[in-house]
Amino acid sequence: MYIEDLKFSLWADFIERDYLDKEFKELIVKKIINGATSNPAIFKNAILSSDAYKEQLTTLKDLTAKEKYEALAIFDISKAADILRPLYDKGDDGYVSIEVDPSLCDDAKETIAEGKRLFKTINRPNVMIKVPATTAGYEAMEELTSVGIPVNATLIFKKEQAISCANAFKRGTYKYNKKVDTVISIFVSRIDRALDVELASKDIEIALSGIYNSATIYSAIEQMGVEGCRTLFASTGVKGDGLNADYYIEKLLAYNSVNTAPVETIMAFTTNTTTTQALPIDRELIETHFAKIKEAGIDFDTLLDEQISDGLEAFKEAFDEIMEAL
Repeated sequence: MYIEDLKFSLWADFIERDYLDKEFKELIVKKIINGATSNPAIFKNAILSSDAYKEQLTTLKDLTAKEKYEALAIFDISKAADILRPLYDKGDDGYVSIEVDPSLCDDAKETIAEGKRLFKTINRPNVMIKVPATTAGYEAMEELTSVGIPVNATLIFKKEQAISCANAFKRGTYKYNKKVDTVISIFVSRIDRALDVELASKDIEIALSGIYNSATIYSAIEQMGVEGCRTLFASTGVKGDGLNADYYIEKLLAYNSVNTAPVETIMAFTTNTTTTQALPIDRELIETHFAKIKEAGIDFDTLLDEQISDGLEAFKEAFDEIMEAL
């Protein structure tokens, strides 16, 4: 735990082979991070821009593009899991996530099959299978947890999604009859990047919508009290909008939560002495902010739906680019 009193964890939102051998281990030794996450976009940037994968690729020439990708990704995830295993063994998270093929997001049967296959192939207990929060995804989440597979529910922008994930985990762990560790990943900064230019033009305070939306979802998850399930705040990097680099970590410090962030964001937070719990946020403040947005003629619910769709498409595109390159 980065902050033991809050049961607050920091996970690195980054995977790359050379990094795993160097900085990753240092961050763990220094007790800065205790977990890691990946997604198709992260693997795309790593595989297509790093020389670290060329040697292994020469041994995979007879495989399909997806088989090559999985071989590369499984190698990295396995390595990360092994490095994190001592943390897992002492109950300090130690998880690393790998996402199923995002093109399967509307196919529960195939998502389940791929999730089970990846977990069995990697063969490490501290691997989380990452599943997008779609109707098919909820079915997959329930089935995977029902056989004891840890799950990272991803691309959550709306409270209704989070509740569906939590209910799926509740049903799955009930069938398994043991605790299964799960996280519900709420995407934060993308909301502000999509909205803040318009809000500024209407004299509405910026860089709050993502925070307030996430705070509302966090409270709903906590109220459900699903054993082993935590909120994970994702998309917490700052993209050149004048905010402090660790803004979305500091403003979302919450009991029993995880924040997964780019390494540079995490390092900025290590210089911040803040350990004050930021959530929950007063409900009246949140309601007042969103009332202003509604009065300004902005349909926030539609914007969230667009973010869900755009997020899925971005992961699919990243995956397709890897397939084409391989």
